[in-house]
Amino acid sequence: MAEKLRIALAGLGTVGAGVVKVLTQNADLIERRAGRGIEIVAVSARDRTRDRGIDLTGIDWVDDTAALAAREDVDAVVELIGGSDGPALTLARATLGKGKAFVTANKAMMAHHGLELATAAEEANTALKYEAAVAGGIPVIKGLREGAAANAIEHVYGILNGTCNYILTTMEAEGRDFAEVLGEAQALGYAEADPSFDIDGVDAAHKLAILSSLAFGTEVDFGAVAITGIRHVLAADIAEAAALGFRVRLVGFGEASSKGLFQRVHPCLVPLGHPLAHVTGSLNAVVAEGNFVGRLLFQGRGAGEGPTASAVVADLIDIARGEYGPAFAMPVRSLAKAASASAGERRGRVYLRFTVSDRPGVLAELTAAMRDAGVSIESMIQRGAAADGSVLLVMVTHEGPERCVSAALEKLDGSPSLLGTPMLMHILES
Repeated sequence: MAEKLRIALAGLGTVGAGVVKVLTQNADLIERRAGRGIEIVAVSARDRTRDRGIDLTGIDWVDDTAALAAREDVDAVVELIGGSDGPALTLARATLGKGKAFVTANKAMMAHHGLELATAAEEANTALKYEAAVAGGIPVIKGLREGAAANAIEHVYGILNGTCNYILTTMEAEGRDFAEVLGEAQALGYAEADPSFDIDGVDAAHKLAILSSLAFGTEVDFGAVAITGIRHVLAADIAEAAALGFRVRLVGFGEASSKGLFQRVHPCLVPLGHPLAHVTGSLNAVVAEGNFVGRLLFQGRGAGEGPTASAVVADLIDIARGEYGPAFAMPVRSLAKAASASAGERRGRVYLRFTVSDRPGVLAELTAAMRDAGVSIESMIQRGAAADGSVLLVMVTHEGPERCVSAALEKLDGSPSLLGTPMLMHILES
């Protein structure tokens, strides 16, 4: 056996502790698969006194996280601090600057600074690995970068945030509203005390930007992702979707075409016959469609101690084997700088939910706005008036340009007939 791969670990939260457990419990198996052992020689964490349920005997504690990169007895650094900038980015730059391999689970940092870090890794001829940054323990990064390398990927999309999926599928199963289920998710630890990054779609957008780069050979462009979260999805929306043969999911969708790169995170109606309709709870799933391999589905646990730690250690095994390769499937100089494709000319069907006043002429006003904007209505559902006098009205459009729906909603903006902002969800075609 070769000499052990000596690593430093920054961050001993849930995932960091999980990495220690995996390396300890599966040490013999990992050594046989990697061709050499993997040893933690130093760690850095905020609280030395906290009981993490792991044995750190013989491992050095370092207060200055960035100092991990400079240690002569460290071959690779694992970053599990989080945050797109700050100590995590400082450590990444320092590690790659020293020519040492770097492993991270930090999707925000990779979405914002991935190109810079990939360039630094290439210049230093070292590894930048981030399997754990997208979809936890699901090997989707390796699947796209290596398994599907012979294919031109036409679309990549999926359920990329377990918190949102847990909330939506619980609303679906129990008929409860968003706020109530969110509170329960926070109590159970599925959602953060401040859940904004999750429920507003930002976390999923970080992951989509990374997946799009891998799938399409384009530069990471987080700023080009159109983002809508799930805050305004009602239990009534989920019930109406079910009546129409759909389930509601937050979907990140990427597509590259002659018109440019299109990236969007948005609540969607997913047909019951589509695999994503059956992804429940906190699971993640990613679909990639290649021109030769067809549809690939990656599904599993997208977060948590075990799955995320498993992905981190898998990256370390690659490094121990000497398997590096470019971070985004091809050298940074080969990545295309794609223009952002406009959503306006995209064609599809949409779900529209209006909350309106219970008075004559309202339906005529809505349908006239649709007609004038060139939107054709496929089906419509109108429920009886609620106790407050409001009426829920749902429309599903025929396939057409998205700009037409936008124009119709602009015509209705400010109408006294509307008692709230209309809800728009795109329909994911199977």
